[in-house]
Amino acid sequence: MEKINLNLSTRPKASILDKPLSRGKGEVSLSCYALLFSELVQYSQSRVSTIPDLQNRLHDLGKDVGSRIIDLYFVRERNSKRETKLINMLLFIKTTLWKTLFGKEADKLEHATDDECTYYIIEKEPLVNKFISVPKDKGSLNCAVFVAGIVQAVLANCGFTCQVSAHWHKGTTYMVKFEEHVISRDKQLEEK
Repeated sequence: MEKINLNLSTRPKASILDKPLSRGKGEVSLSCYALLFSELVQYSQSRVSTIPDLQNRLHDLGKDVGSRIIDLYFVRERNSKRETKLINMLLFIKTTLWKTLFGKEADKLEHATDDECTYYIIEKEPLVNKFISVPKDKGSLNCAVFVAGIVQAVLANCGFTCQVSAHWHKGTTYMVKFEEHVISRDKQLEEK
């Protein structure tokens, strides 16, 4: 009679790609986050020569994060569905996305009175600016453009094409300027 060798060490090990995406704790050490973001800003600063170039680079890096975070959110939250109405999407960003990223809601969401395409997300003290000391010669630098990039990518990937910028006003104000077709589509959805 022949013996069969069942050596378990010859089985292929499960790849990390085969493991499910768990929710995880969702918590990151604040000091670790501050160090990582500071390194990101310093790395970007070493590759540009002007403040607008640095802000554009941070905005682009934020867009990379935003395009990935929205997909990850919907993979993890299987019961969630993507919003089709503009105001619901903005409320999702103000509440759910902000809580996912920063552990709290954004302070305010406002609609511009003079332009139906413009909304404002207001945050008194953004986490990305909390641990950044800006030299006097770079006084106009607002590292919250990184978050503006995240918001812009999330909105764009959900079908709400826009431009998002960060401004020093009431803390930091993220100005979200939607394209005309987004507003007209939203009006058509309201009529149905």
